[in-house]
Amino acid sequence: MTLYELKRIIEALILCHDAPMSLAHIKHSLDSDLSNEQMRVLLEEIAEEWRSRAINLIQVSTGWRFQSAPDLAPFLDRMRAERPAAYSRAVLETLAIIAYRQPVTRGDIEDIRGVTVSSEIIKKLEERGWIDVVGHREVPGRPALLATTKQFLDDLGLQGLHGLPSLVQSDEEPAEPQLSLDGVKQLTQIVESHAAASAEAASSLEVSIESLEWTHNDIQHADVETGLNDGFLNRDEPIDDALLQKINDLPI
Repeated sequence: MTLYELKRIIEALILCHDAPMSLAHIKHSLDSDLSNEQMRVLLEEIAEEWRSRAINLIQVSTGWRFQSAPDLAPFLDRMRAERPAAYSRAVLETLAIIAYRQPVTRGDIEDIRGVTVSSEIIKKLEERGWIDVVGHREVPGRPALLATTKQFLDDLGLQGLHGLPSLVQSDEEPAEPQLSLDGVKQLTQIVESHAAASAEAASSLEVSIESLEWTHNDIQHADVETGLNDGFLNRDEPIDDALLQKINDLPI
């Protein structure tokens, strides 16, 4: 089998699959002797070949998928008969806090937002598949710890939480960055875009996260226990600028 033929088969497998394909799944389907590293290089070559086209190959948290190029979103939006109802500000604030401070309890979220978080908000995010219970805090009442899911990453076109825009730290306040809800407007646009895109089976999220901006001056973040689960963002570890730029440059 030639390299050209191998690439064509991989493209067909990913295009015809109804979900992102993991490296292991692709290798199994090919019955190939290629190593994981060789397969990654091959996938990156394919992604580069498709980069300037209407359809792009991208890597998300659960694998590889094809989706429309982000600059074509305005034209694709015209095909949709109507836009679904937007998520409320309360839902989006809650999602933003969980994404950046996970794992957190409902009480932590309430401390940050300054208002009660209704069960309906948590339920809505759980039903959407964006958050899940990942454990319980060992304090009286053992409140549930909430974190984002791989579905959340896939829907935003991210490989991992390191792809989230970094929290902007003020010169006036060099302490640990705090989450600002100033970014909720941009997060709203991301969520609304996904909600519209998900109405069509052939469509994927057609937005960019590079315009998101977060600061740490506006609110105090709740004290959340350490011991983050594998795959969670380490809030003490600075996000590599080069990696962030690479992800921001990826069509999503």
